Amino acid sequence: MKVVMKKELENLINQVIKELSLAESSFSVEHPNDLSHGDYSTNVAMVLAKETKKNPKELAEVIKDKLLEYKSENIEKIEVAGAGFINFHLSKNFFKKSIQEIIEGGEKFGRNEILVGEKIMVEHTDPNPFKEFHIGHLMPNVIGSSLARLLEWNGAEVKQASYQGDVGLHVAKAVWAIKNGHAENSYAVGHKAYEENPEAKKEIEGINKKIYDKSDNEINKIYEDGRKASLEYFETIYKRLGTKFDFYFFESDAGKIGKEIVEENIGKIFEESDGAVVFKGDKFDPSLHTRVFINSQGLPTYEAKDLGNAKMKFDKYEYTKSIVVTGNEIKDYFRVVLEAMKMVLPNLASITKHLSHGMLRLTTGKMSSRTGNVVTAESLIDEVKEKTEGDEDVALGAIKYMILRQSIGSDIIFDINQSVSTEGDSGVYLQYAHARASSLIDKATGIEIAYKERSLVHEVEKLLYRFPEIVERAGREYAPSYVTTYLTELASAFNNFYAHEEVIGDSSESGTRLAIVKAFKTVMKNGLDILGIPAPERI
Repeated sequence: MKVVMKKELENLINQVIKELSLAESSFSVEHPNDLSHGDYSTNVAMVLAKETKKNPKELAEVIKDKLLEYKSENIEKIEVAGAGFINFHLSKNFFKKSIQEIIEGGEKFGRNEILVGEKIMVEHTDPNPFKEFHIGHLMPNVIGSSLARLLEWNGAEVKQASYQGDVGLHVAKAVWAIKNGHAENSYAVGHKAYEENPEAKKEIEGINKKIYDKSDNEINKIYEDGRKASLEYFETIYKRLGTKFDFYFFESDAGKIGKEIVEENIGKIFEESDGAVVFKGDKFDPSLHTRVFINSQGLPTYEAKDLGNAKMKFDKYEYTKSIVVTGNEIKDYFRVVLEAMKMVLPNLASITKHLSHGMLRLTTGKMSSRTGNVVTAESLIDEVKEKTEGDEDVALGAIKYMILRQSIGSDIIFDINQSVSTEGDSGVYLQYAHARASSLIDKATGIEIAYKERSLVHEVEKLLYRFPEIVERAGREYAPSYVTTYLTELASAFNNFYAHEEVIGDSSESGTRLAIVKAFKTVMKNGLDILGIPAPERI
């Protein structure tokens, strides 16, 4: 059982195909939606029938007969169904071994070594000093942290990094506002002045250059104090969210490096245009556009800084892959940056992956840091916390689940009441199931927790052994939502098991049922750990 059952079946099918002198093909081995159709099903006969012009059902029977010659004790029955699917039913002995392996594996169950040797840096969250840490930052934080843990579970060495915009026009706007007595909502005040007041716009642009040059003592003091306060504020939020960054990178450092890279390649990759330096993306890919890398004031733009950041990260930690998690709104921007990176830093471009996520909105609508209409991450956590009777672990579980339950690129409308529902499809639902399992184990004094083969295999047993498969697939596809979906289905099956089978009692099956409970608790805790959701023993 140390080998994932799916792989055992794939290897067996490939062996049989070879023995039958059939061509190698790309077939699937999946779990049928209906458990009565078996524990696994393959379409291999239907795929090969197209290539060999044979009847798929007849070919399936031939393959099935050959498979039966080699079936292990893990397989109870193999049958042909429908238009030519081959279904596998696992044996009761398999389920007994799977429960034992889960219990013995404990907190390590589900881990694999597929990515051993990989050194991966996951960059996410990236809040800007002088701005609020708003609910939009929760998306990359929760997704990035979960991806990091997921990749670790697949054997990689993973480092988490945050890249923060501590220089740039947004900072100059805030510094201008603070200088003019507006410490509250400084960025929003500065942005409004920049857009509406030509005099203020000129002053802000001057401040922006002074911040880069460090040429004005008063500006330096406002900037340094504000930057320090912002970074300390961010740390308090990371602590609440359970995020631990290994590295912090800043635009103030990346800008210098990026500017040098661009200047070294003017006339080759980059072009001068109206006093600025640009990259004409459509020259290399018709679907790309032109972007400025050094502006007319001679300052590096976000684009140049991203080149500098890639080099800076690699110099700090020689990653084999860099994953950058940002919002969908800069997907096209990042495509241009990566194209430029291919020309000037080809070794880094080839190992950089951009993952873009959707937008988080409340049911009350959109928000904007430019207008000051911002919902902070802290205020959302506190509001959900109120709904959970002051339990922060449950509140965090509610928020993280809502972000991780669907594919990364999708927008999310966050409904607070739905997030704390105990009826399913919520983090609270998973936490309650884990707490229930903990309570049952605590109450089972004097009962030996040991699985004995039983006549009926419950749905929860048919789901538990799949956890390693889920971890592997979710890691391969950078999709924590697979883990979320699986845990929700597992919790539902466990609650059904609890409702229909007396766990603690005089039954001869009590020890077996407790073993199932213990295996469930192990898998649920491990899955919640990947998602970054607390697994309380009591709620």
